[in-house]
Amino acid sequence: MATLLTAAELEQALEDLPAWSGTTDEISRSVRAPDLPTGIRLVDAVAEVAEQVDHHPDIDIRWRTVTFRLATHSAGGVTARDLDLARRIDQLAAEHGCS
Repeated sequence: MATLLTAAELEQALEDLPAWSGTTDEISRSVRAPDLPTGIRLVDAVAEVAEQVDHHPDIDIRWRTVTFRLATHSAGGVTARDLDLARRIDQLAAEHGCS
């Protein structure tokens, strides 16, 4: 089972992920896509990565705004797996021109 991050560990990790915020229960980030189809393509790209790493975010789509929420449910909060996926989501968002 993955190890939960402490509040101090999470705070330090989020310094390298400035678009993300949250608590040891869950981290989240919203991105704004240039248009709805681009937002959907981003979600599709994230879904492909999530399947590859067997770690799935909660995703909310509201027109051009896509919100990602990450927690390792089996561990009961945020783990290194969430930070790894957050980094991948950041890369994909940049590749899709999302801010």
